[in-house]
Amino acid sequence: MLENWVVEPVRIPLIRRRCHVCASDTFRTSGKFRVNANHKLIDVWLLALCTSCGETTKLTIMERMNVRSVRPELLDRLHDNDPSLAAELLQDPAVRRRNHVSLDWDDAWRLDTGGSDHLDREVIDVSVRFAARIPVRPVRLIAEGCGLSRSEVEKLITDGKLVSAVRLSGKLSGDFTFTLKR
Repeated sequence: MLENWVVEPVRIPLIRRRCHVCASDTFRTSGKFRVNANHKLIDVWLLALCTSCGETTKLTIMERMNVRSVRPELLDRLHDNDPSLAAELLQDPAVRRRNHVSLDWDDAWRLDTGGSDHLDREVIDVSVRFAARIPVRPVRLIAEGCGLSRSEVEKLITDGKLVSAVRLSGKLSGDFTFTLKR
């Protein structure tokens, strides 16, 4: 029987960027946007506060775009300061690249295994689905979901008792499946 696990965000991740005031390297956003229109052109920034000193920084979302080229429902969400829109935009690699930032997902996600009834079985087939692009080590997910240590999971991999079509070393942010034989 195939078990379904879901990796889901529990909050908006921290933004890694150097603060020019206190030299801290993390910012937190509450999902507030600044929208500035100049005639037919619009600029949009996502506001973030330094976790140490509270200094505000702006992440560029749109720059000098024609107002008519922005979907009305997107414009409404920007004006309403939709926090889910902030989370969506931070997931966009182009936004992160344009602003020279990365995301810190520590303590910002959780693993939902659907219960612990799978721990007793000899063979477990698991499908792991990511609700957002959260980079996590598969070894960590498997250890947390099966109640094992990371070294035990790595030993299972080397013994051939834990197999997957994807490489289990490194980080993944996409769906994958694995089989565990005890």
